Amino acid sequence: MTGNEFLDRVTRYARRRGLTIRFDPAHGKGSHGHLHVGTRATAVKDRRKEIGKGLLSKMCRDLGIKVQDLFDR
Repeated sequence: MTGNEFLDRVTRYARRRGLTIRFDPAHGKGSHGHLHVGTRATAVKDRRKEIGKGLLSKMCRDLGIKVQDLFDR
């Protein structure tokens, strides 16, 4: 999953649950940005590159989301 796919999936997840979502690409170093979902936040690396399983788990943990929730429709 790339960073853009992650953002899309988290956006769908947040909308289904009525959470606010905001991505700030300027708030980060280089190609990184900050993603805010509700009251929680995480850093998102380059949106064009693949996200490893460990980093995906950490980003979901930061946001209080189960990884599996991103793949449920």
